[in-house]
Amino acid sequence: MAFLDRTFGDLARKLRWSFLPPLMVYFAAGISGLTSVVGTFFVKDYLDLSAAFLAGLAFWAGLPWVLKMPLGHIVDLIWRWKALLVWLGAGLIAVSLLIMYLLVTDTAAMRAIMPVSAWYVTAVLLAPSGYVVQDVVADAMTVEAVPKTGTDGAPLQEAEEKALHTTMQMLGRFAILSGLVLVAAVNIVMFDGAQALSPEERADLYGRIYLVALGIPVISILGVLLASLMRRRGAPNGEPEKTEALRPNWEILGGGLVFVFLSIGIGLADPPFAQEAIFAATMAVVLFLMRRLVAELSPARARTLIGTAAIIFIFRAVPLPGPGMAWFEIDVLGFDEQFLSVLSLITGVLTLVGLVLLRPLMATRSIASIIVILTIAAAVLALPNIGLVYGLHEWTAALTGGVIEARAIAILDTAVESPLGQIAMVPMLAWIARNAPAHLKATFFAVMASFTNLALSASSLATRYVNEIFLITREVRDPASGAVTIAADYSALGPLLIAVVLVAFAAPLLAVLIVQRSRWRTHS
Repeated sequence: MAFLDRTFGDLARKLRWSFLPPLMVYFAAGISGLTSVVGTFFVKDYLDLSAAFLAGLAFWAGLPWVLKMPLGHIVDLIWRWKALLVWLGAGLIAVSLLIMYLLVTDTAAMRAIMPVSAWYVTAVLLAPSGYVVQDVVADAMTVEAVPKTGTDGAPLQEAEEKALHTTMQMLGRFAILSGLVLVAAVNIVMFDGAQALSPEERADLYGRIYLVALGIPVISILGVLLASLMRRRGAPNGEPEKTEALRPNWEILGGGLVFVFLSIGIGLADPPFAQEAIFAATMAVVLFLMRRLVAELSPARARTLIGTAAIIFIFRAVPLPGPGMAWFEIDVLGFDEQFLSVLSLITGVLTLVGLVLLRPLMATRSIASIIVILTIAAAVLALPNIGLVYGLHEWTAALTGGVIEARAIAILDTAVESPLGQIAMVPMLAWIARNAPAHLKATFFAVMASFTNLALSASSLATRYVNEIFLITREVRDPASGAVTIAADYSALGPLLIAVVLVAFAAPLLAVLIVQRSRWRTHS
């Protein structure tokens, strides 16, 4: 009973109506997964882009998230009109979805304007630009949504405030994952019988999914409209609207502007090591801004923040396998759109359950200990995927009379691994929100989040490197003649997965060991 009360009863007691508007924006971001399965099959079947190129594209797609720095400061400066940024983000998302819809349903007309791959790259870059604009507003709204006083008007104790921020951030992840669960369920229904469809019928199905996805930006807009309505009606439990004047920080705004022009210029020129140059320049800017902002904290809290951020950075910067594993599952294991949607549904549902059940752990344990647990668990849970590449499913199918085959292993592995991915960021986000200076909520949150998001850019670079070392190709056919232009070769996939697991296991544990033995040791 004590566990149930601590897990569910305490969660219910900490809910606030002021949490709802930012949760709607996060929920819209979760629904973006509606097109992920379609996108995977579209790239595989229609584009002759290599795994290394797609990993590099992921780097460019991640750069807009670094713009949370100047965007966060802009939100602070135009706090009363921040809803306009959500509208802007909604427009960018809608344009991205429309491009993909037209690519799928009228490929010839789009190709007549410019290459299909160029359209795809444009859509891939527009979507995260829209989501980051909306996300930076939602992040700031989560800080504002947590009250500073209790129902009796007395200031909250530090432990209670930490618990409320942890709950808010957990609910933010919960909202994103709820969107993923919803779209996975929708995909399962929409992809029923897709294997029997002709290429033209399948393209029509993909197009309908992109049209349905146009509802995503509408939900985020409804979130900010609800926030405006709640402010007018004086909704309780939220922090009041900011009224103090804030002077522009031209270092942040100027740095963001330089970053935009630098990224566009280098991206268009495409010199050698362009991505590495942008990453190094961005890291320098982020570290400079972090140094200025941590000056707002006490020395003890500043040291804790630096150590915590370093651990999270290394944990998120490790390489990923890239698209090769998904291609292998489709081409060799025969996973279709509906089954991949089933895996997404399992992942989303069990992660939601995991976030709720593990909330007490996240509120009480240090980030360092959570990272150690997650790193070890992730390494162990990567073994079934490696086994699939080396024929584990053939052995288990023969041993169990066909009961435990490739799909069963994929489902079991997904079921166990699901709750781990979202856990590490919740206590970090709660720490940032709890310690954000009152007059720089969005700026502080954005700069610190930019640092941890920059780790994903490092991860994309590392992923590109391993895919250049371990070359993987899937079969590509000419759309007109049907002739094979690129032959499938998954012989390097096993070594790639092993290398990724070894790095992902060793790097975070080493980072925790170094930080926890230094003056930046974290107890948060």
